[in-house]
Amino acid sequence: MFVHQHLQVHPLKRKMKLIFKTTFFYLLLFCVTKTLGINIQSVPEVNSEGVVQVELKKTVSMVCRPDGGSETEADEELVWLRNGALVALKEGNKKGGSSVCVTPVVHEDNEATFTCYLSRNDTFRASVTLNVTFGPQLSGSEEVTVEKEAELVLRCDIWANPPVSSVSWTLNGSKVDLLAGGFSVTNDAFTSQLKTSSVEDSLHEGTYQCTAHFPMHGEHSKLFHVTATEKTLKFPLMPMIAAVVVLCFTALLAIVSRWDKITKCCN
Repeated sequence: MFVHQHLQVHPLKRKMKLIFKTTFFYLLLFCVTKTLGINIQSVPEVNSEGVVQVELKKTVSMVCRPDGGSETEADEELVWLRNGALVALKEGNKKGGSSVCVTPVVHEDNEATFTCYLSRNDTFRASVTLNVTFGPQLSGSEEVTVEKEAELVLRCDIWANPPVSSVSWTLNGSKVDLLAGGFSVTNDAFTSQLKTSSVEDSLHEGTYQCTAHFPMHGEHSKLFHVTATEKTLKFPLMPMIAAVVVLCFTALLAIVSRWDKITKCCN
């Protein structure tokens, strides 16, 4: 009888254990689905790497929402950070869903990271980073007057994101002859510079054009109209002033030293 009862009870325990495990599994699944995550949607859209690409002076709109499917989402308070600093939100823009708008987008917004998280539990968070694209600030023309035998320096602003692919210089429509004109060209991430140490009107007068080749929006150019003037005689101003001061001081001392004789003569 004891063995028979044992055989009857054992399947029941197994069944109860199975029911318990199944119930626990669904309870755990229920809790997981009710656990809130954070989702940020943006216009322009966020790519797979969490980056929002936007042009300079445009607008970025971001909306943060809990995405766990909970009925209590409307009561969840959200917090925004920009590069770790708290973003001030209006009272009606904190619960259930919270939006942040950046307009107009400026240079300083490039690589800025916006993070949204639950106020009650900051482990539930999401972040996006802005990638601000802009071209080089090249346009119009500039009049440049330089004396003969003086130094000529022309500069172009080529700062851009993504960086310009190349920069070219022309003189009167032809590529600048660096060797013949004694030119040197230097480029960094911000400026392209064309320089010569001694200006000659036959070699260096004319219209220069700086052209930056930008991969997103084509070419950007600026003109420089260079005129060479005759060399002027430069007086050494500071030595002349010093000499005049010394001369005046010497004359004053001479007058003082002879003052007694002058007064006697006048008497």
